[in-house]
Amino acid sequence: MAVNAAVPLALQQFLQAPTPHAWLDAAERRLPELLLDHANCELKAASTALAFIYRYPEATHLCAGMSRLAREELRHFEQVRALLDKRGVPFRRLSASRYAGGLREAVRAAEPGRLADLLIVGALIEARSCERFAALVPRLPRDIGRLYARLLAAEARHFEHYLAFAREACANGAEFGQRSDLLRTLENELIAAPDACFRFLSGVPPTG
Repeated sequence: MAVNAAVPLALQQFLQAPTPHAWLDAAERRLPELLLDHANCELKAASTALAFIYRYPEATHLCAGMSRLAREELRHFEQVRALLDKRGVPFRRLSASRYAGGLREAVRAAEPGRLADLLIVGALIEARSCERFAALVPRLPRDIGRLYARLLAAEARHFEHYLAFAREACANGAEFGQRSDLLRTLENELIAAPDACFRFLSGVPPTG
């Protein structure tokens, strides 16, 4: 029986553009690298959630949400590590792609704009991860497809949480719309442009 996965419509609309087919084709060919960087991404996601707690301890509601999110991301890290162990692929740290760095370069330096932008960036990363899980499910081995189908629902939920926190951090709806439009446009450019390396969150990788 095939494993099915669907991306929520609101998430698709927020992203605007789908992952290029060239990236999906590369993911099929470079499975160990895909899983290895995916594990790295889950670890970074947990550390990012913890960073919000350290930086904004006075934001009680935000800290409670990020604490739950960090624990869930660590569980995902353990699950992806299990897939690596099953395939005899040792875990190691990989250099980051330009994707997250490119988004964070557009984040405002001064508060409270910095918090709002970081939360929108978090929503974009979770949304893109969810969209890629769904696209990869029918292309990858069944054990990975089953896990990615389960993770998809969690990433969609994380996207919604980040987006809700971002709306709260913005002064008004106009600010939220302006900043999310700017960062979404940048995100679309980053995933469509050629990238020097293949990563779970990267643009179009080199051929070969």
